[in-house]
Amino acid sequence: MPIYEFASDDIRALSTTTFAQAQMQERRDLQRLLRANISVIAPDTLVIAEEFGDWNESRRRIDLLGIDRNANLVVIELKRTEDGGHMELQSIRYAAMVSTMTFDQAVDVFDRYLTQIKKADTDARAELLDFLGWDEPDEDAFAQDVRIVLASAEFSREVTTSVLWLIDRGIDIRCVRLQPYDMNGRVLVDVQQIIPLPEAAEYQVQVREKARKEREARTSGADFTRYDVTLGAQKHLAETKRRALYLVFRHLVDSGLDPEVLVAHCGRRAGRALYAVDGEVDRDEFMRLADIAMSAGGRKFRPNRFFCSEDELIRRNGRTYAFSNQWGGDGWMEAMSGLQDAHPDREITFTPVEMG
Repeated sequence: MPIYEFASDDIRALSTTTFAQAQMQERRDLQRLLRANISVIAPDTLVIAEEFGDWNESRRRIDLLGIDRNANLVVIELKRTEDGGHMELQSIRYAAMVSTMTFDQAVDVFDRYLTQIKKADTDARAELLDFLGWDEPDEDAFAQDVRIVLASAEFSREVTTSVLWLIDRGIDIRCVRLQPYDMNGRVLVDVQQIIPLPEAAEYQVQVREKARKEREARTSGADFTRYDVTLGAQKHLAETKRRALYLVFRHLVDSGLDPEVLVAHCGRRAGRALYAVDGEVDRDEFMRLADIAMSAGGRKFRPNRFFCSEDELIRRNGRTYAFSNQWGGDGWMEAMSGLQDAHPDREITFTPVEMG
């Protein structure tokens, strides 16, 4: 659908053009402009490299490499052509090649990029941690997925068919169309995400996440052990690991311990184990206050990473707390053992359950 200019006495359709006709080059113009305004095609993304190609035996380069708020890498490929070329195939190669990147490697890459764009005085590590909302690196949470963003003036049927198939297979890939228009010598660009459609994106994310978890449960070596937890006279059977840890923490708080003191026994992840707002409030107010506080730093509160239903929130000493549910790797056992060892008088035990 064209873009119209509503003048005082008429409605006029703007003339479509091409980036080539507008004398905009792919790397010199399109990439440079989007690099500095990446939210136009990839919201909540930080660019950490341009023309990235840190691999042996290959001269291939990722146009832009970013990271999102969930610590996923983002491969961004740009084309000014009218069909998108073979960008989906390129992007899959690139995603595979960067998928093993660690946090420290990302810091090194970002540091070089900051030097390249004349921001060498910026501390790459601190900037990256601040963007992610982390106090310290978390390798268990870093680069758990690689997202792909394809941006082009148009996409061929071959590209869109391939992208839809990849989405069905659980790949987080999207197509953003950049349609340029000419307005008396000025270039206007209509930016539209066409795959997946924004209205269906959330549903597709849920479907993809469900499929991913089912595949992991069938094929991966991930630890899905459940635990029987005893808290004094209370018994909780076959609880997930994260739920078991929450129950232990909640039991200790309910017995009179200060959550801000108690959390110190949760090991290396203690700094991210609690999120608190002032006032003993209900869930709606907690969410509102958390969103306000996080937005002040340009971030978003992610409730899916915390136990924060109405019954799960912890209210003590004039504050309301949400306890983290992010306890992968060794962090879970470290926190469980830390809480148990620090309070031997509270009769805390947890034993793995044989699931038939």
